[in-house]
Amino acid sequence: MSRGITYTSNPLLASKTPVWRSKFIVAAIALSFVGLAARAAYIQVFDNDFFQKQGEVRFTRTLELPANRGRILDRNGVILASSVPAPSIWAIPEDIERDPAQMHKLAALLEMAPAELARRLENEDKTFVWLKRQVEESVAQEIMALKIKGVYQRKEYKRQYPEGEAAAHVVGFTNVEDSGQEGIELAYNKELSGRNGSRRVIKDRLGRVVEDVGEQIAPVDGPDLQLSVDSRVQFLAYQKLRDAVLLHKAKAGSVVVLDVITGEVLALANYPSYAPGKRQNLSGEQLRNRALTDTFEPGSVMKPFAVGLGLESGRVTPQTLIDTGAGKMTITGSTISDSHPNGVLTVEGVIQKSSNIGTAKIAMQMPARDMWDLYSSAGFGQKPQIGFPGAVSGKLRPYKTWRPIEQATMSYGYGLSASLFQMARSYTVFSNEGRIIPLTLQKSAEPALGVPVLSARTAGQVRKMLQMAAGPGGTGQKAQTIGYSVGGKSGTAYKQIGKGYGSAGNRKYRGWFVGLAPVERPRVIVAVMIDEPSAGQYYGGAVAAPVFSEVVQQTLRMMGVTPDMAVQPQIVAQAPEESF
Repeated sequence: MSRGITYTSNPLLASKTPVWRSKFIVAAIALSFVGLAARAAYIQVFDNDFFQKQGEVRFTRTLELPANRGRILDRNGVILASSVPAPSIWAIPEDIERDPAQMHKLAALLEMAPAELARRLENEDKTFVWLKRQVEESVAQEIMALKIKGVYQRKEYKRQYPEGEAAAHVVGFTNVEDSGQEGIELAYNKELSGRNGSRRVIKDRLGRVVEDVGEQIAPVDGPDLQLSVDSRVQFLAYQKLRDAVLLHKAKAGSVVVLDVITGEVLALANYPSYAPGKRQNLSGEQLRNRALTDTFEPGSVMKPFAVGLGLESGRVTPQTLIDTGAGKMTITGSTISDSHPNGVLTVEGVIQKSSNIGTAKIAMQMPARDMWDLYSSAGFGQKPQIGFPGAVSGKLRPYKTWRPIEQATMSYGYGLSASLFQMARSYTVFSNEGRIIPLTLQKSAEPALGVPVLSARTAGQVRKMLQMAAGPGGTGQKAQTIGYSVGGKSGTAYKQIGKGYGSAGNRKYRGWFVGLAPVERPRVIVAVMIDEPSAGQYYGGAVAAPVFSEVVQQTLRMMGVTPDMAVQPQIVAQAPEESF
């Protein structure tokens, strides 16, 4: 049986609650809502900077709009380097579904082992990782066709080098970030790079662009750069050099070709070389721009300067007789020698026969300071101002430290060092009426302004001697060409092994030839160096002069220079050997 309950009998419920208490609670709740509304209005309308910034940090991104790197062109507009679109593949590791079959296909397209792909996807950053930079467009399309969640592509540019190995040491290359690392790419990196643009966007968590915000800044592409190099001459020089290095089983070689009127570098080639677009497993031997970075004792190619100084000072004339005796001479206890006795020679004959003794006797008549001044004025001991990375100054010691024997050996190319590039430039003294001219790697139509080193008369006399040295009875007969007169000087120098030059039968050599053509009105200078020929011949007149001949003849034809000779080159069966 139930029993009724009288609530009014409960003391707590029966007590009267004050009206103000109910009103207070209701007012407090209402006030709280007003406070929340005010706070929301303040945050959203008056002071939303902080929260806006936090939102932007999470979802707003600045996308870089890459500028297209400027092209590098040869003097005729032939492309030496250009940029082409090359997508890069990236991923959000935490979003990728690791389907084995799909992962295997992706790894194959990326040309990596499945284990390597798995390792990359285990990246600490779970929101971004590069899978492969700069893949082919067709490969990127195949990867996107797999429709793997979390795998995306980004537009980038890849550098291409159509001339390959032939122009590698001139053009250089860029890294994966499109920044120059060697050669012209490095020297003119800032100019070629242009200026990247930017775009502010809102992205979702999958990296997809949802909305553009703010103003877009368009990229500014880098300007094209036109070089002085002629790609035809460059390829020719590289090809002939490569053939000579392989024929003579040499370690390496270099060629420099100059336009003697404008000072433009028409070609600068080295072998061994490399493919700028494929640089895996390269050695330092391949990357070295030997024509600019390596210095050597030049040997007999220095003799025209010592003889030129003697002519300039009036101490000798081209017909002055020099007694070279039996081919040996002692100076302060040290003996210098010729390769064979020459007896009495004219000054012209000293150059033609490449006599060390004759050159030393002329040099010893002059103050050491005068020789140093001439060598310095011709660019020796000074870094070439060519704006190219790696160019070196060589070595020319102060004249006050020269001993008599050192002055004698310096007259025929020992005791100082120079690069092939320096040697090529120094011969502009003989091609430009006694003036040395600045060189440039950029196309120029204006004649170069030279600085006087010798008189025009002396320069002409030396040119005649150089022609004799490359003619019958000279050491550089293999330098002759069909249709063009040439003048030049061969050189063969011992390579230093430790502090000496090695013992007989264990010596290494460098063969040089530096010359100009045509003789009366020179248009080009070509310098050739063959390093460590080991197939039996090592004299510069035998290993370097033939490269000079082929490069000169075809270069002058390409330039449209009218032949100045109507006869075949006069080459005898056996050229005289050079003195060391």
